Amino acid sequence: MDITFSLIHKNNLEVILPLLRTLDSSISESVLKERLSEMIEQGYECVGIYRKSELIGMCGLWVLIKYYVGRHLELDNVFIKSEFRSQGIGKKLDDWLKQFALSRGCDAIELNCYIYNESGKHFWEENEYKPIGLHYQKKLDI
Repeated sequence: MDITFSLIHKNNLEVILPLLRTLDSSISESVLKERLSEMIEQGYECVGIYRKSELIGMCGLWVLIKYYVGRHLELDNVFIKSEFRSQGIGKKLDDWLKQFALSRGCDAIELNCYIYNESGKHFWEENEYKPIGLHYQKKLDI
């Protein structure tokens, strides 16, 4: 399978909206557009996963610095269309991400994985990612 990885130019990032809607259809497209616009201003990048010219997956990217880990690449909304899963694309993406992180001077790669996502947890741990904590969230009444 001919798979390529390429950063999506910030002026073209709306191409990921259908994939994001697949991840969570409860968020309207207008809200996603608004959030994406603000994320881009804060340094968000995204790698597209392509089969020929078809966008079959994506992975959001942030280069961050935190006290406990230093400069690192934080992955956001890693997604591959279901019909392309379990074909080695995730491993190829992980290899691409490692090279990208090194090119940006990062010492580590981090991500969040939902606690109910058993296949995701298995994939990341199989690829040498270690769970180091829990991600908590408190919704605020606005």
